[in-house]
Amino acid sequence: MIDATDQVLGRLSSEIARRLRGKHKPEYTPHVDTGDYIVVVNAEKVKATGRKKADKFYYRDTGYVGNMKSISLEKMLLQTPERVIQIAVKGMLPKNPLGRAMFRKLKVYAGPDHQHIAQQPKPLAL
Repeated sequence: MIDATDQVLGRLSSEIARRLRGKHKPEYTPHVDTGDYIVVVNAEKVKATGRKKADKFYYRDTGYVGNMKSISLEKMLLQTPERVIQIAVKGMLPKNPLGRAMFRKLKVYAGPDHQHIAQQPKPLAL
């Protein structure tokens, strides 16, 4: 379990991606999913350096003409803070079926509450 309070978005995301891939373990093998499940809490309190909150935009396209949608990092942190960390981590994982399996092991929550108490997650200090 990782607390994202006052963590820089990029540094936090790269460490999460490393642990999802299993690169922190001695038995790491590139073609085998040896990573851990990661629970991230307090995603709404993640920080961005510089002027990224105003200048960074996320784009998506519906496939129709003229339907390119954009949203700033600042607005996305207010609306869906979980997606900010998910998008950053997903971009750092392999773009293949193994990468998608690794991404499914990531659970992100905006606040301090999560539904994985029964699994007794251990806090990770980054």
